Amino acid sequence: MDFAFLPASGSRFGIECDGFQSHVKEMDREKFSYAFNRDTFLTGMGWKRLHFSFDDIQQRPEVCRMLPQLALAPYLARSTAGGEKLLSAEKEVLRLAWQIGRPLRPKEVTDFIQINFRTARKMLNSLSNKGLLQPVPGGRGTRSYELKPMHPDQSW
Repeated sequence: MDFAFLPASGSRFGIECDGFQSHVKEMDREKFSYAFNRDTFLTGMGWKRLHFSFDDIQQRPEVCRMLPQLALAPYLARSTAGGEKLLSAEKEVLRLAWQIGRPLRPKEVTDFIQINFRTARKMLNSLSNKGLLQPVPGGRGTRSYELKPMHPDQSW
């Protein structure tokens, strides 16, 4: 693996950057079998892996930033200031915020996890109080929330 990510949750993620020349073009049947066996072995050891082509890294770096965020979002429950545990519905809201990549409105939360509007507002406010979302002011009060930028000393 080129990179390993070991969040506090105990999960294991490997990131591999594969060039066409060395990983595909020059591969014979034995190397092909070895690659699959290696992949299966790492999966059996509990690793979840993300693969990127070297071409994408060079030519489409925004894709290489967005895809890991999308894939890892469910596993990246940051520790909150008070050390509170996140509810599964709160994790789903954070996942939605990562996926849409823009400020999140209560209506989107109600549609996504099938809860009423007041509950969605309370949940967004709770995630804001836990330091994971921040309100986006607009017009009369808060109409949306966005992911709070992470400081270098914060942990996931």
